[in-house]
Amino acid sequence: MSLRDDARRILDAAIAAADPRAAVRRALRVEGDALVVGVPGDGERIELGEVGRIWLIGAGKAAVGMALGARDVLGDRIAGGTVTTRDGYGGEVPGIYVWEAAHPVPDTRGLAGAAEALACARGAGARDLVLCLLSGGASALWPAPVAGVTLSELRALTDALLRAGATIRELNAVRKHLSRIGGGWLARAAHPARVVALVVSDVVGSPLDVIASGPTVPDPTTFADALGVLSAYEITAPPAVLRHLQAGAAGQAPETPKPGDAAFDRVSAHVVAANADALRDASVEAGRLGYRAEILADDLEGEAREVARGIAREALERQRALASADRPIALLLGGETTVTVRGRGAGGRNQELALALALELEGRAGIVAAALGTDGTDGATAAAGGVVDSETVARGAAAGLDARGHLARNDSHPYLRATGDLLVTGPTGTNVCDVVLILAEARA
Repeated sequence: MSLRDDARRILDAAIAAADPRAAVRRALRVEGDALVVGVPGDGERIELGEVGRIWLIGAGKAAVGMALGARDVLGDRIAGGTVTTRDGYGGEVPGIYVWEAAHPVPDTRGLAGAAEALACARGAGARDLVLCLLSGGASALWPAPVAGVTLSELRALTDALLRAGATIRELNAVRKHLSRIGGGWLARAAHPARVVALVVSDVVGSPLDVIASGPTVPDPTTFADALGVLSAYEITAPPAVLRHLQAGAAGQAPETPKPGDAAFDRVSAHVVAANADALRDASVEAGRLGYRAEILADDLEGEAREVARGIAREALERQRALASADRPIALLLGGETTVTVRGRGAGGRNQELALALALELEGRAGIVAAALGTDGTDGATAAAGGVVDSETVARGAAAGLDARGHLARNDSHPYLRATGDLLVTGPTGTNVCDVVLILAEARA
């Protein structure tokens, strides 16, 4: 097997580790007359005899798999519900209405899905249990703009922040203060029902207030924070958006629910899958294939092309230290980089990272680098990322392409397509950030 073949097998193991249906089945168990939520030995126990109805609502790229996992465990105990997922990530869930909507820029289908989720939450009684299934993409898939802000204005703002390279924390600090569902508002809508959130994390460190814009947890950010993000990136917000944020900062609009709010008295949340799971199983698979595997980081952040320089430097140092008799090495990193869009090209953060790595590794034999979005999509393309080697730049040059020029104008997708270095998985049904993999053997 070649290094490239091995890379694909290792990345497949990373995706499989974050299977949302299996993750929910591990986190939900019926033991006698009780529902136990959480990891074995440290679970939350809910007496089913004290529960009226069980409602299921959720959003994100993993929503359908998570809903099927809940259905596997609870079956007809689930009275009904609704989930919203990205186009291409849908499927049938018995008794649950499934919406497909646009991502990352929201559309009217997401608006309808969010409205139905809010209606379901508000309809839950004090004895009812609301299972809220959250995963990456939910912030865009559940747009519920505040009164006075239109969906088109929310779309324009989201697009501007994404193009400016705002982090997910910054983006969601703004979105929470323009939402009727994020930032704890869903918990307020369901109160006094019991709410249990199960979360597939797509954010470094798994902060519950950031994942999916934290619809069921207290929000530590403020209107002032949201305005600060717009200022930092010099974003010209639509007038209605700016008016609402300024009114909130002046105390003229209600803040998102904070710690101590009664809305959270009967709310709990459990992370059921995260990037660390993907890295762990990828490391195991690399070891099985004969590599000496090491997880270097699970908190990778920063501008993609700058991150690539650091990764390449570390990888090349490790390769130089290899003797001919040594096992090849597999270096794994997880997290989520950002891209500040300067050009008009096509691509995504993982394809940009891969192209930047190709430039750093040009002519360095015996090394392969891959960058993968575990959700199967990277930017507005059908690719999940890229897998490159020492000849990627040469292959591009033979096709008349300039790698540095493509990188400068954020045009990684057509370049990697021409060189045969795109990584295509199709929709994976999950989302636990990104995985970067370096495979290196001793140079002859």
